[in-house]
Amino acid sequence: MLTITTPTIEFKNRGLTHTQLQQVLDYIHTNLDRNLSVTELAEIINISPTYFASLFKQAMGISPHQYVIRQRVERAEMMLLKTDWTIADIALQVGFSSQSHLTQQLKRLTGMTPKQVR
Repeated sequence: MLTITTPTIEFKNRGLTHTQLQQVLDYIHTNLDRNLSVTELAEIINISPTYFASLFKQAMGISPHQYVIRQRVERAEMMLLKTDWTIADIALQVGFSSQSHLTQQLKRLTGMTPKQVR
């Protein structure tokens, strides 16, 4: 009697390595003022944008886009507290397209407006 065995396929949960994640996070923080696309971020570690977005969310708990927005809001908060720059200037310095975009995202994430933070 011939026994046929099917090979066991083991699915490994391959995530971003610590080094890959750190490279991407460093790049985001260095280039926060620029328009950062998922494609650009994926190219840093040489993987496809869709796969990158999935692995990033798995590692960080949020999408790359939401991570960038949060980092921009955090940096804007710090600048609102430590500088006397206009809100519009701060918005542009941290990569928002306008003062109203900063205000909208800040309010969504913190419940406060830039003036209330200041």
